[in-house]
Amino acid sequence: MALEASIQKLEAELAGRHGESQRERARRGLRQAASFWQESDGGAAEFEEFVRRNFAGDQKALDTLFARFEELLERLDGHMLEILMSFRRQTDLDAGPVAPYDEVFAAYDPSAHVIDDFFKNKLAFVVLLNFPLTTLEERLSRGGSWSGRQWAEVRLAQRFSRRVPAEVNLAIAEAGARAEQYIAGYNIWMHHVLDDAGRRLFPAGMRLLSHWNLRDQIKADYAEKGGLRRQRAITRVMEHIVRQTIPQDVIDNPGVDWNPYTNQVSVSPVKDHQRNVPAPASVSAAPEPDTRYAMLLGTFQALRRVDPYSPTAPTHMARMFDDARELPEARVREMFERVLSSPLAPKVAALIRQRLGRPLEPFDIWYAGFKPRGAYTEAELDRITREKYPTAEAYQKDMPRMFEALGFSPERARYLAANIVVEPARGSGHAWGAQLRSAPARLRTRVGPGGMDYKGYNIAVHEMGHNVEQTFSLKNVHHWLLNGVPNTAFTEAIAFVFQAKDLELLGLAKPDAREEALKTLNTFWATYEIAGVAMVDMEVWRWMYQSPNATPAELKNAVLEISKNVWNKYYAPVIGRRDVVLLGIYSHMIERYLYLPDYPLGHLIAHQLEEHFKRTGQLGPEIERVTRQGRLSPDLWMKGATGAPVGPEALLAATERALSQLTGYK
Repeated sequence: MALEASIQKLEAELAGRHGESQRERARRGLRQAASFWQESDGGAAEFEEFVRRNFAGDQKALDTLFARFEELLERLDGHMLEILMSFRRQTDLDAGPVAPYDEVFAAYDPSAHVIDDFFKNKLAFVVLLNFPLTTLEERLSRGGSWSGRQWAEVRLAQRFSRRVPAEVNLAIAEAGARAEQYIAGYNIWMHHVLDDAGRRLFPAGMRLLSHWNLRDQIKADYAEKGGLRRQRAITRVMEHIVRQTIPQDVIDNPGVDWNPYTNQVSVSPVKDHQRNVPAPASVSAAPEPDTRYAMLLGTFQALRRVDPYSPTAPTHMARMFDDARELPEARVREMFERVLSSPLAPKVAALIRQRLGRPLEPFDIWYAGFKPRGAYTEAELDRITREKYPTAEAYQKDMPRMFEALGFSPERARYLAANIVVEPARGSGHAWGAQLRSAPARLRTRVGPGGMDYKGYNIAVHEMGHNVEQTFSLKNVHHWLLNGVPNTAFTEAIAFVFQAKDLELLGLAKPDAREEALKTLNTFWATYEIAGVAMVDMEVWRWMYQSPNATPAELKNAVLEISKNVWNKYYAPVIGRRDVVLLGIYSHMIERYLYLPDYPLGHLIAHQLEEHFKRTGQLGPEIERVTRQGRLSPDLWMKGATGAPVGPEALLAATERALSQLTGYK
């Protein structure tokens, strides 16, 4: 190390000035700061002068330093997020046409230069000199003995664990915005999708976003007359999207009819839209030109530019598992394989076959008949939710009642509702938490011209769970630097807990013991499905790193092969079909950068939490208690919440009990 002589001299000097008790902390801080110091930051003399001026040598000085950074970083992060949300408003919300300049605003990240600036002005070095930069092994092995303040110091130092140039962060933001805009516009007009006999199967005006709405329509059709034909048609649509054999002219175009069985396209004689566009004179069946995989490659290439600046986590995969999730990839994979290879899967599949009265088909990985909503048709649920929530504002006004129904006190219900803003989404919906403790969280869901349909409502309840977590874990943690939960899977878990209550919140169902058992089977089957999707996502990223110069066509072929291999290993023995590509349909793979493993983890965590909530009988207060722990390591947080580390054991044991309880039921 070029600064080794300076480090040795400064360690002795600082220990002499501040006492031997500070030697170990000085040694660590000096090496941390020196490891990021570059020639552009100055020579040895500049480094030594910086250290002498900025080392906090006693507890009072360290407390002042910590408090100042915590206060100012909250303001920085909070206001940067407010700017970002403002710049993205036109593309994120259903607020009229998107102009080319709106897309440029959405792609701009005002915080892209912050880390770069903090290293240039040396504020990052102040942190690295004074607070510990820890490894995953240290956090997992020692974190249980740390105080909240120590954890907050660890999170502060982690902000500066990589020195990524601003242009790299901006490139990631631009690639991500392009992918998100592509996915947000990937709608299929279902009244114009014809079956193998040329019949229209779907109602006029139905526009479904891929993959979310397509998948949810498959789920809804288990309770609908004629649902099987629609499910098979949607499966064909999904296969064309994954294979990129879908005609370009079909995407978000209500002016054409499409038969996904023959892949023929024709000008539609039916108008079921209000768009002010002329009917096409002619159409083409030319396929989308591998755009889906070009988008994925674009995000991969942008994220790969971080690798040289991340020596302890030199790939995006390592950063997602070791840094973001703080769960080693091998452990996550093992948890998923325990679910996918469980002997319970064929038993649950047999029960599904019994309930359906037919052999299983590939789309039955999304079987929704275990849920109480199976007693209601999609049309009935749409009518109820549209009437109840004609606008986003109507949902906003009803939130205090919903929170009280979930067990929150009237005071906490009003507090939560006052800290969440509901807005109509252009895409499927999302939750966006604040960073300023004085700012609200934002709930976005799709609200059609006739009101919020059931799909939009179901998503809204899910996102509301995120918002509750975001509110408590920001505004009620002791240290702002600990705001949040251990990783995305935990906020997904809270969202799943809320989402499972959607019919109860409509006053339509309160599950009895049998329905609770069915709900457990639904959770198992959903986890079984999404764990395979996550495995595909993980393998695709592994393949991209092995083939960094791949073309979109080569990536497409790899995704198809990986999807088939995962299906054949885990699902073909249970469902009975081979070489199915449906696991590659999830839009998250394209726009969310290895996000999908958070869903099965979320299901496992959610079930552990739900089991705990059942034991305590206090959903609202317990959600507040567990989310106020802050961003600890996953197992430490879960032990504080439920008494046990993260794992599939609770779900597998509950599934076995549910199967025993339901023997003889159809």
